[in-house]
Formats: sequence, C-alpha cells, structure tokens
Amino acid sequence: MRSILLILFIFINVETILFSQSAPADDENIPFLVTFGADSKTSWGDDDFCQIFFFIVPSAHTDPVYIRIFDPETGNNYDENKGEFNTVISYKVYGGNKCWSEEAAQGTDQKGNYNSGILLASKSFGSELQYDNNWYTLGPFNPFEGEYVEKFNGRVFKIIAQGVSGDDGNLYKYFLSINPDKNIEVEGGNIFTYEYTFRLANDVNHVSQIYPFVDDKTISIEVSNFDWDNDGIIRIISVAKNGILCNVSNEDNWVVEEFPIIEEEKNTTVEIQFIKNQKMLIKNNNVAIVVKNQYGISLPFFVVPIGGIPVYSPKIRMKGIR
Repeated sequence: MRSILLILFIFINVETILFSQSAPADDENIPFLVTFGADSKTSWGDDDFCQIFFFIVPSAHTDPVYIRIFDPETGNNYDENKGEFNTVISYKVYGGNKCWSEEAAQGTDQKGNYNSGILLASKSFGSELQYDNNWYTLGPFNPFEGEYVEKFNGRVFKIIAQGVSGDDGNLYKYFLSINPDKNIEVEGGNIFTYEYTFRLANDVNHVSQIYPFVDDKTISIEVSNFDWDNDGIIRIISVAKNGILCNVSNEDNWVVEEFPIIEEEKNTTVEIQFIKNQKMLIKNNNVAIVVKNQYGISLPFFVVPIGGIPVYSPKIRMKGIR
C-alpha cells in the first residue's frame, strides 16, 4: 500500500512539474522572460522592448483568477544592468471584446491596436527592493471579464510587459493562479504568446525548447530568430522532423528559414530546441523567436503543448519524402 501511495505521489508531482501554468514553463527549461527598457539597444537581444502573453481560462472555470509576476522590478537579482539600474517596465492586463481577436494583438511588431480590449489592471515597476526576487499579484479577475474564444473553449486575458524608460533588461516570470498568494494552477488553463523573447542559461550544457502549434491550414512555416549571437544551434523536431537544423542569426539581426509541413504534422505541436555553444560560454544571451505560416500569420507558442510534446516517427518521415 505504501508503495502504491509513493508511486501516486510521484505521478502527481511529475504532472505538476510538466503542466504547471507558468511562463516560461518548467518543461521549456528557460530561465526567464526578458524585456528591456525603452531606451535600450536592440543588439542586447530584445527587438521591440515589449512582450505580449495571453492566458486561457477554461469556460468551466468560474472562480476568480490571478496573474502573478516573479521579480517584476528591474534591479538587484537576476536583471541585466547597463550601468546603474534606471529602467521602468509596465505590466497591463486586458480583457473584454477584441482583447485577443484584434489582429494587431496577435502581431509581433506592436503596431496598431495591439493593446486592444478593456484595461483591467496596470502596474509599473522600477528598481524597488521589495519586489526583488518576490512575486507580485495582479487581480482578482472574474473569468467572465476575459474575451470568450470558441476555439480555445475558454476566456482569454492579455498581459503586455513594456519598457517605459531606461536601458536595462528586466528578467521575470508569470503564473496563472487561483490563489493570490500561491502558485496554484487553473485546471485546464494555458498560456501562449506569438513572439517569445527570453534569456538562455549561462551553462554550455543547457538545452531549452518552446512549442509552436501548427494548425490544419498550415503547409509551411517560417522560423525567425533574432540576435542568436553564435550561441550554439537551433533545431526543429516534430512527428516528421528529427532534429533539422535551423539557420541562426548573428548580433542584432533576424534570420528566417522556411520548412515544409506535411499532412501528419498538421494539428500537432512542433518543438524548437536551443542547444548552447558547448565550446564557448555565451553569457546573458537573450533571443527572440517568431514562427509564421505561409500566409504570414504568427503561430502561438503554448506553455502546455497542445497534443503533447512531439515524438518523431520514422514511418511518417519515410512516407513524407516519397
């Protein structure tokens, strides 16, 4: 009986690790999201000093939810200074009509009405010590304040982290929680973005991964990466692709490479792996990633991979090249 309970305990905890609603997710193996101040240089790895994430609350969930931010200030631990810390980052939460469905909100260049919807909460942070290495909670939010999206079978909230001033890099994390003081996931919830800007670990043996979802209308994808800085390799894994290498960018430039999508890859998740340079440690490397389909529409990166993490099938690959 004790053995059964131990196995059950381990299983529950593994599920929590793999599917907890944090961004970055534990399974992505990414240390932090990163957003720089508005006066920064793009050569430091952030192409637009703004990052948008969406939170899905399932239709069946009717209790209040909270968006928690880890280390929201820019200073002291974790963050990347450029001289003395002088940066202010704002976090704004939106819900309501057009929060997600506005075309500009799903874009990756922060043009037009990307801050669409109803502003529900807003907070700006400088270098306040009390927020260093701590969680700050926005909310509560009534799930019905989000925009209902049928294809997600839930309501969507949007958070925009944007550099207001300064030139330092803010490293932070999110968690979608049912508790204002603890990270307790919303059952069946998810988090996604269309442009992922994040920090790579300072470890030559480190491998990170993110998971774009390929829908049934996609026949090819364009994988774009920004400011890779010679930090190893990027490769693509799917049910039909077994670690195909992707062209990588240098400092302060975008590189785009197109990959065909076969029938078996539609409505599945693709894994993009980031494998550090094992011959030379590249420190504090920040990178931005975007994936678009053949129509130029950005595909979402879900922290809980839709359909699960892809597993390469040699049979599918052989069928695909005939």
